[in-house]
Amino acid sequence: MHLRLLSLAIAFAGLLAAANIKLYLKDGEHHVVREYRVEGDRVRFYSIERADWEEIPSEIVDLKRTENEIQSRQDSVRATEKAEAEEAAAERAELKEIRSVPPETGAYWVDGATIKPLKQAESKLQNNKRRSILKAMTPIPVVNGKATVELDGEHSAFTITEPRPEFYIRLSEIERFAILRLKPGKGVRIVQELTIAPVVNMVTEEKQDLVETFRRQMGSELYKVWPTEPLPPGDYAVVEYTEGKINIQVWDFRIAGEGK
Repeated sequence: MHLRLLSLAIAFAGLLAAANIKLYLKDGEHHVVREYRVEGDRVRFYSIERADWEEIPSEIVDLKRTENEIQSRQDSVRATEKAEAEEAAAERAELKEIRSVPPETGAYWVDGATIKPLKQAESKLQNNKRRSILKAMTPIPVVNGKATVELDGEHSAFTITEPRPEFYIRLSEIERFAILRLKPGKGVRIVQELTIAPVVNMVTEEKQDLVETFRRQMGSELYKVWPTEPLPPGDYAVVEYTEGKINIQVWDFRIAGEGK
């Protein structure tokens, strides 16, 4: 409680000091005053140092310098107030934006003022022995060697015409995330190519075609992500994954060319 009172006292003292004026004299000296006024050939002022009203000849007062400093201070105060108001407005807008994103984990496309969820794709692990469905973020036993994570179909059903789409991704836990270019295959789209170590089933090499992105953290495990450059037509995906492990969540989309 005492600390709070002390803080308030210091803040009040700062406000009082800020309200004081330097009444400059032509010889370069100045009086610190609370206020002043010109009365004929005299300048009457309230001296902070002596806590009393005084007056001096106006011919020795540098009124132009005094007024310029007062104007400069007022401009600075207005600029500070404007910046604070803009910052507060930006914070309110960001909070409103965060609240607009559904609480469920997943990826969401920003379509103007509307937020549209992307459907999570069923990714599959393909190696030389079998093809297995990858459950979301759940490692599965695999045969050692080369493998690919794939999506069925040559194109995504979710089409976007905007070449620089913005997405939100709400993570299920602290994980890596990215936008990937999908490699076309025979009736499939390849999300990533993996090399798996013997015995431990650990990924020793992971090939992904990453899109360069901007990203911004909006809240706890909520991010906004968008490409730094326009994306050419093709198939892509927002992904959440664990580096070095065989688990990945995929939300696929297609960038269509004009008129498609």
